[in-house]
Amino acid sequence: MRAIWKGAVSFGLVSIGVKVYSATEEKDIRFHQVHREDGGRIRYKRTCSVCGEEVTYDDIAKGYDIGGGEMVILTDEDFADLPLSTSHAIDVLEFVPAEQVDPILYNKAYFLEPEGSATKPYVLLRDALSDSERVAIVKVALRQREQLATLRVREGVLLLNTMLWPDEIRRPDFGFLDEDLKVRPPELAMASSLIDSMAGEFEPDAFTDDYRAALQEVIDAKVEGREVVQPEEEEAAPAAAVDLMAALKASVERARAARGEAPSGGGAEPTPISSARSAKKAAKKAPAKKAEPAKKTAAKKTPAKKTAAKKAEPAKKTTAKKAPAKKKTA
Repeated sequence: MRAIWKGAVSFGLVSIGVKVYSATEEKDIRFHQVHREDGGRIRYKRTCSVCGEEVTYDDIAKGYDIGGGEMVILTDEDFADLPLSTSHAIDVLEFVPAEQVDPILYNKAYFLEPEGSATKPYVLLRDALSDSERVAIVKVALRQREQLATLRVREGVLLLNTMLWPDEIRRPDFGFLDEDLKVRPPELAMASSLIDSMAGEFEPDAFTDDYRAALQEVIDAKVEGREVVQPEEEEAAPAAAVDLMAALKASVERARAARGEAPSGGGAEPTPISSARSAKKAAKKAPAKKAEPAKKTAAKKTPAKKTAAKKAEPAKKTTAKKAPAKKKTA
């Protein structure tokens, strides 16, 4: 990793020299804009909308639009007078419980590495911060902008999380918030049951970016000149539920089935999920018909008895023929 900023953490009268590294990286697959016909890269020129001339970076200044077609132009000299442009300090303001910081405020994350002989005070601050179970609220000037941030410990390293200012968080203004909507207790109970049936421990590694993997497969196939293997189609999402309770019950049953739990009992009306499950059970019972050959074998044995009976009949006839012979002797 390459350090993007150097400065010092100001902790009371203690100054801890640190290097700042970006703690995250985007894994998006990036593309260039090219000419469809020959693959040539598309280049953009910086041109002035007034005179139409191409402009170099040295001739570019920052302009603030005040409306009405008027623009206030700020030069490098204007920014040089600001106190934050050369400030390289991370000032600790206070320590607060982590749960008091709304996650919506978090912006970007950076690792802090001790620089030079600052390792011991760095470790001291790290361990003290861990024991306090709090996060440090700090101010820092990154990229010529003062930002609010937190300091906390992650995997033995101080982590700087820059935050948005409170006035940068938008307020939700939606019509349904003013409507008098009431949720029935049975619906709330069923929704709570669904949450319980889907409860678990968050393991980030268990989740993957399927879209990025599929896109990479398309790119690899293009490079190797082979056909793209189409991924299996996912099960279509169910249509919007009219009966909320039925949809909740079906969701609970599906969550329990995914966990390998037995379905809940009761004489509830069959849902799309339970109906599909009943069909699967019926399909599993179908192999029981294999026992029929045994019946056929038994049926084959029955004619054998009849054959034995037929063979016995000639003996009776012989006895009948001997009777007249006795009469002649008499």
